[in-house]
Amino acid sequence: MRITVEIEDSKIEAIQKWTNERKKSPAIAQALDEFIEQRRRQEFLAKVMAGKTNYRTSNNELESLTDLSKP
Repeated sequence: MRITVEIEDSKIEAIQKWTNERKKSPAIAQALDEFIEQRRRQEFLAKVMAGKTNYRTSNNELESLTDLSKP
């Protein structure tokens, strides 16, 4: 889907740098994919921590999922 949005130049440059993409569209698409995946992980972990799932894992496995340094 094509959309038109206004994004500050500095933000576009940062996204291009972090994604190693020279073109804007692929850089933004990758950044959005990463953002969505991060939010999904956060929601899942919140459910696990609240006991709202039958997911069973060790503490070490759970802590590795919350490591924000990993993409």
